[in-house]
Amino acid sequence: MSDAFRKKGARTNIFRRLPMMKRVTGLSLIFLLVFPLYAYAGIPLDTVKGHINQVLDVLRDPALKGEPKKKLKKDKIRTISEKMFDFDELSRRTLGPNWTKFNPGQQKEFTDLYKSILEDAYVDKIVTYTDEKVSYNKEIPLTEKTTEVQTIIVTKKADIPINYRVILKEGAWRVYDVVIEGVSLISNYRSQFKEILMNKPPDGLLDTLRKKVGKA
Repeated sequence: MSDAFRKKGARTNIFRRLPMMKRVTGLSLIFLLVFPLYAYAGIPLDTVKGHINQVLDVLRDPALKGEPKKKLKKDKIRTISEKMFDFDELSRRTLGPNWTKFNPGQQKEFTDLYKSILEDAYVDKIVTYTDEKVSYNKEIPLTEKTTEVQTIIVTKKADIPINYRVILKEGAWRVYDVVIEGVSLISNYRSQFKEILMNKPPDGLLDTLRKKVGKA
């Protein structure tokens, strides 16, 4: 097994090793999925800004307070994330050139496993949201169909820059990358997966992800 999965002789959760995970506070993880939400065709910044209240309604709903309602709250947030992210685009960009090493069936399984890992990693953080504020700075076109929406999360202790890279497909803007304090989600995961794929075939990476999500 790759050294990326070992620490003091034991297999380490690769996602805890990521530089981004070390640098980003729990609050940053909250806003990774809290902002933005469901996307429709239109100006990217307005899309981000216009749908924040959808997830905030879930987080602030008195009927969803307390431990007994925690699972329901998480399920609602997962539903929003599926509308928010373009997981196919995110998966292709994360694997980079290695994407073509996967056959269509493996590509689909990778996308499904990767989505589960991302959602599981962040949903627990999201439900601890405590009404911090978000400031929308500007949107910067990257290409004809991609744009970066720049925001700052304002807290009592610090201002946290979080930028959302969105892509226009089939008339809808959806997130394909998030940059937190200058660190790209895609770049960090790509480095980990690349290291594994240097020593193992695609199914070796899939097997690791299966074990991570309990599907082995």
